[in-house]
Amino acid sequence: MSKGGVIFLLYPLLLSALVLNCQCEERKLHIVYMGNKPEGDASVASAHHSMLHKVLGSPSSAKESLVHSYGRSFNGFAAKLTKEEATKISGMQGVVSVIPNRQYKLHTTRSWNFLNLTVNKVGAPQESNVIIGLLDTGIWPEHPSFNDTGYGPPPAKWKGTCSANFTCSNKIIGARYYNSDGEYYETDIPSPRDSEGHGTHTSSTAGGNEVSNASYFGLAEGLARGGVPSARIAVYKVCWSFGCGLADILKAFDDAIADGVDIISVSLGGDEPDDYFDDPIAIGSFHAMRNGILTSNSAGNSGPFPVSASNVAPWSLTVAASTIDRKFVARLQLGNGLILTGISINNFDLNGTSYPLIWGGSAANYTIGSSSDYSKYCLPGAMSTDIVAGKIVFCEALYDGSGILLANGIGTIMADVLVVDPDFAFSFPLPATLISPEDGHKVLDYIRSTDYPTATIFVSDAWEDAMAPIVVSFSSRGPNAITPDILKPDITAPGVDILAGWSPIAPPSIYYDDKRSTLFNIISGTSMSCPHASGAAAYVKAVHPNWSPAAIKSALMTTAHVLDPRKQPDLEFAYGSGQINPVAARDPGLIFDISESDYINFLCKQGYNTSTLRLVTGDNSTCTSTTPGRAWDLNYPSFSLYVLDGQKISATFTRTVTNVGAANSTYTASVFMPTTISVTVAPSVLTFSSVGQTISFTVSVDGPSISQQPITSGAITWTDGNHVVRTPLAVYNYIPGAPYNLESDTSYTTPTKKTVFKSSSIYHKNGIMRHLKTRP
Repeated sequence: MSKGGVIFLLYPLLLSALVLNCQCEERKLHIVYMGNKPEGDASVASAHHSMLHKVLGSPSSAKESLVHSYGRSFNGFAAKLTKEEATKISGMQGVVSVIPNRQYKLHTTRSWNFLNLTVNKVGAPQESNVIIGLLDTGIWPEHPSFNDTGYGPPPAKWKGTCSANFTCSNKIIGARYYNSDGEYYETDIPSPRDSEGHGTHTSSTAGGNEVSNASYFGLAEGLARGGVPSARIAVYKVCWSFGCGLADILKAFDDAIADGVDIISVSLGGDEPDDYFDDPIAIGSFHAMRNGILTSNSAGNSGPFPVSASNVAPWSLTVAASTIDRKFVARLQLGNGLILTGISINNFDLNGTSYPLIWGGSAANYTIGSSSDYSKYCLPGAMSTDIVAGKIVFCEALYDGSGILLANGIGTIMADVLVVDPDFAFSFPLPATLISPEDGHKVLDYIRSTDYPTATIFVSDAWEDAMAPIVVSFSSRGPNAITPDILKPDITAPGVDILAGWSPIAPPSIYYDDKRSTLFNIISGTSMSCPHASGAAAYVKAVHPNWSPAAIKSALMTTAHVLDPRKQPDLEFAYGSGQINPVAARDPGLIFDISESDYINFLCKQGYNTSTLRLVTGDNSTCTSTTPGRAWDLNYPSFSLYVLDGQKISATFTRTVTNVGAANSTYTASVFMPTTISVTVAPSVLTFSSVGQTISFTVSVDGPSISQQPITSGAITWTDGNHVVRTPLAVYNYIPGAPYNLESDTSYTTPTKKTVFKSSSIYHKNGIMRHLKTRP
């Protein structure tokens, strides 16, 4: 054999040996958070480059490693590092934390009217000075919800910009995009333009224009609008088809704060809460607070499991999702005349025509190795096109309908033992409805007892839901895993079956390859409730431009519509203070304000040290006079008392209220609490003589020893005859740091076969569908 041939044979072996012996480690993106904004922006990037040079050894390596420099609003950078390099940087002077980059998930013709924020109550001239910044999937700028006809130039305070490949307007006044990984999937557009639909939906919900005759293929037709239709919108695209990078989220906060937004809306988050300074959303929202900007966050879609709420920092507004007084039902009729009612957003009209009805289990595609055990779930590829074509198929699982669609079926009737009483609806790429497992047995019995079974599916009807508002099942619950002394979520807002704007190139249904196009879509999630709260905050900000973020948050919480505890066993762990009431929030009477120094004192009590906090704040903050302990003196507009098993209920909270109502007013306290718990408010009467006057009071809570008890709650209410200022009080057993979301335990299901949704439909990305991805 020639030498060349020998080399040809040995080279792969030599290469393998080199790879095996190499101790190389791939550099991965990390966030280096360094706290407060440094003096002078010009030197920020070079300082970051210098730090990397010291660790990586050469200027070229440092340049290649650096991805983002944060320096407009706070200090830090994102860089590609090995674990060893990240450890070295974490020990350098001035570094608060080093965070591995991860991907977060994306967590209304009727909804604003349901909140009593009707058209006649919006449109004040000052509302056009409010700028809502949204961290999301971008925006579709040509959408009628963002037409800038009649708008003047952006407010003078605006310092933002528009990406070179995107055209802004006097409505969308800023647009940026971030992709630190530099990867783009097939559907991703490297610009602020939205190809997912989510960002267009949230933007139009918070601040979209009024659009007449909006509908989802004819369903839910009416006037669509945002909470503050004349507000300006600034877009920060941080989310892509594969998720939302932490490094990009923090960079977007850095820009949004410096650009001059008034409210930041963040409908995304992790699967579990992180320590405050290991969480880019908590970090970004802290610096937003320091600059007078309230951040509104979605609580997450990991409910109804306890301790599942994310985005729980006390300086941000954490929003749960609840129903509105409309639900979509799609009836079906069997050939024997029986009519059953299911939950679905079905716009396909079969004109009452009946089609042959079969059970999915009788239509297996044996050629590819399928069987009735698979085909009864109607999985893609598992179905025989010869049998399914031209028929309606009964399926024993909630799926995206693609199995029937690809097999040329007409429609699908679904029943799922895991979905007994659905409280929100999906849309599908073909006629479909989801019925109860009990009604599913009726359909299957009919099929098996009839020679030629038939059925038809009707277009969805919008029924009035007299039980609304109720917190939806998927909405993440408390208690707060990081600081249980702070009650989370803070509030709830409409997040179920919400009609709002949509990108015309995004899939309009749960099926990722649905090629239809629509400008409006009906979807659900805490991602939908968050922009409702953001819009409400903007509505308050327009009237009170000088109010602090905490003041706006307090106004929203203390004036909230009280939910019926009989409908919600999780009580405040589900809905916080209640459902937002934007109109009442403009005139709350009293507010619980919180300054930056109050939050610093809170962090000291949580165990953060002076050196770390000085880096975060950039001042001489100190914890030397603070003893670590409970957070009962943070001036929060709710009360949370966790008790260890066997301990007595005992706590004293300190609060201070500021009068923002009539100059001369007297408020009297009333307490509602189960009789086993004693609550004393001192003083119980507060008399004010001027606007802006502050008065402090204490709340003492006492009761017997309790063990392994769920939440018990009540409220303290202050009234002056015109205003009602309500603050919930929750008492419960909890061990701080107890396991997050036991649902994640693999013993929850025992699958033998896993079926995975192909990514793109928004429900597969925001976590709502994850409990339905695994089948035995």
